Amino acid sequence: MMNCCGLITEKKEPVPLKSIDAQLEVKDHVATLVSTLNYENKEDKPLEAVFVFPLPGDAAVCHFSAQIGETHIVAEVKEKQQAQEEYDDALSSGQQAFLLEESEQSPDIFSLKVGRLPPGESASIRLEYVTELAVQADDGLRFCLPAVLNPRYQSQGSEGPSVQVTSVPASLVPYSLSFSAQVSSPRPISKIESSCSLEPLQYLIADQTKATIKLGGGHKFDRDIELLIYYKDAHQPSAVVEAGQASAKPGSLMGDPVVMVSLYPEFPQSVMSSLAACGEFVFLVDRSGSMGCPMNNSTPQETRISSARDTLLLLLKSLPMGCYFNIYSFGSTFEHIFPKSVEYSEKTMEEALNKVEKMGDNLGGTEILQPLKHIYSQACIPKHPRQLFVFTDGEVGNTKEVTDLVKKNADSHRCFSFGIGEGASSALINGMAKDGGGHAQFITGADRMQPKVMQSLRFALQPAVEDISVSWDLPKGVSATVLSQPITAIFQGQRSLIYAQLTLQSSEEADGTVTVKYSLAGHPSQSQLHFNLKPAEDSGLTVHRLAARTMIRSLESEERTQSEQNDEEMKKRVVELSVQSGVSSFFTAFIAVNKDSGESVEGPLVRRNIPTPFFPMGVMAAACSASPRRLMKCLARPQPMAMMCMAPTALACADSLCDSAMPQSCDGDLGSWLDMPALSAAEPPQPRKDPVLQLVSLQKASGCWMLDANLAAMLGKTSEQVEKAKPPSVNNEVWASILALIWLHGFKMDVMEEWELLSMKAASWIKAQNAPHVSECVEAGNTLLGCAVKKEALGI
Repeated sequence: MMNCCGLITEKKEPVPLKSIDAQLEVKDHVATLVSTLNYENKEDKPLEAVFVFPLPGDAAVCHFSAQIGETHIVAEVKEKQQAQEEYDDALSSGQQAFLLEESEQSPDIFSLKVGRLPPGESASIRLEYVTELAVQADDGLRFCLPAVLNPRYQSQGSEGPSVQVTSVPASLVPYSLSFSAQVSSPRPISKIESSCSLEPLQYLIADQTKATIKLGGGHKFDRDIELLIYYKDAHQPSAVVEAGQASAKPGSLMGDPVVMVSLYPEFPQSVMSSLAACGEFVFLVDRSGSMGCPMNNSTPQETRISSARDTLLLLLKSLPMGCYFNIYSFGSTFEHIFPKSVEYSEKTMEEALNKVEKMGDNLGGTEILQPLKHIYSQACIPKHPRQLFVFTDGEVGNTKEVTDLVKKNADSHRCFSFGIGEGASSALINGMAKDGGGHAQFITGADRMQPKVMQSLRFALQPAVEDISVSWDLPKGVSATVLSQPITAIFQGQRSLIYAQLTLQSSEEADGTVTVKYSLAGHPSQSQLHFNLKPAEDSGLTVHRLAARTMIRSLESEERTQSEQNDEEMKKRVVELSVQSGVSSFFTAFIAVNKDSGESVEGPLVRRNIPTPFFPMGVMAAACSASPRRLMKCLARPQPMAMMCMAPTALACADSLCDSAMPQSCDGDLGSWLDMPALSAAEPPQPRKDPVLQLVSLQKASGCWMLDANLAAMLGKTSEQVEKAKPPSVNNEVWASILALIWLHGFKMDVMEEWELLSMKAASWIKAQNAPHVSECVEAGNTLLGCAVKKEALGI
């Protein structure tokens, strides 16, 4: 299709970016990433190189510098308009300049400009950020270096600055990427996993508390670089006290010590064993065009939307009797199965499942704001706390509007968000969960959606924690000012973070105590940590920068909801804090000007955009069931924010590109594509269902199974064999349900997370029947199915 190779775009323009080297340092649950981007201008004219790239949404960008020959320039944080003017003035006067700024639309997208790179000159850009690693439901700590930035869907009528996209197939990305990580922790590192190819983990010391790992060769640029780090005894509370900056003013954020407290509240077993039988569960599912993309390359027949359908089956079967539910789906428009949430019953569950089976990726773009507004406009049901589950591939351009809306309604619900596929916006997924008092999950690489969603359903079924308060017990002369936003949600075993600025009157060593009190299912509970006030020796200013980032995000969010009069005051506070801490914000930018070059760089300035990788057209057409005409039409529109510099951005099957102008021909090839007959847009044949899903689909809303030919066939038996093995005078549904539980425990323990909740519901139903001969049924069932499952394991 395209004949480009080497360091050129498909327009035959040279690409000045040669290589990216990313080095990660993880200390416990805090990560520092240093990326070096190497450029070389092989043209005979001075260049301006422009890159738009993704970063984790909660990262604190704290250093930006450039090395040109022997000259080293460190950028300063300045008010954004002032920084932009200085950059433009420098270029117009022939000076080299560098500008790094956050995107208007989303805090997880940055733009980097390398201005007036002379012919034959090389430059190295160093970019550094710090971030907290999110705790996954399985206790892993997740780090993600975004390598994929899908074009963000722009809502109808929205306006905003855009950057032209230059695309090449992912296999022809014309620059290299190297990545290495060093991990250290007070606790041993048990394993590090990744969806990317890694070299073997190397332990550096015998107690396994320090290790290194590297990205294997041949990275395809088709996925984010994700690390999942697992420590032994991960749930250990900790506190890190960091000394202030000697040059900063005492009493200021950077001048005083700051403490970062990590708590892992543990709930009583009595609370955890009795899951809630109430609640309103609202599921919001993305049905935009990009949901037709494969979940991963190894199983192309499993698309994002088909995986979402299977997940909804598990969710609906796992809901408790007596709760309420509804299912919304959205694209350019939105739909709901019921006009308002309905009580969960066999009738409503079946009606919902019939409609879920017909859900396709056919609703166009990604307009998530309107369905959210509709959900929040519905009156809450007394004594049934609202739990919102959002499934999306995160390709939206109005992230801040969406998270602000969730935050505005935080008192009326908990929001659990799921980012599906490579390139889902971390700012959107994490922001919705954080502002909605819920939990975020990312489904990437070979991950299955189902276990992650069921883990979140477990959280949703935990009783809501109320009346959360934080108190400090500190020595005389020491005070703490909490910098982070109030804790709004606590889940069993999940980390709660608190940042506080300490005012110390003396340098004597002493201890302090922080206590988080809360009400759980009507019972007062607390988590407490004793810690030493002596500052750590090797943490630099990492904790201060993370605390500054937390405060900046909080102030920015307030600014967006303030009146115009308070607007300027809030903006002024953000700029002051950003400049003081050296951490970028929406209202500031990093600017560096090379004033030592002696003579100006003459000649007209040529702009070069780094090409964006995307999946080959044929693969996309097959994956998205699109006609070539529709596909080419979808790829035509120049998209805002769709290029990268930290790592290349892969243009996936993006609904954001639809309804655009037709593309111009590229080397004569696009024209022939457009004249080809359309591919069939019919739904591809569905793969045969997973055996667990087949069994689950037969379960009733009450939790029981019926004794029929479908169940027998699912168990690999005939109806006669199943009937004959049934002990006399045993109820058919009890026998069928015990057989289903034995089969799950006997053959599918590897996916227990997916069916555990619905099996608990089945066990509760069996116990409620007060059926005789249960032990005899278990024995007979084991004999029939060739298992050896104990009655106690079944929970009956």
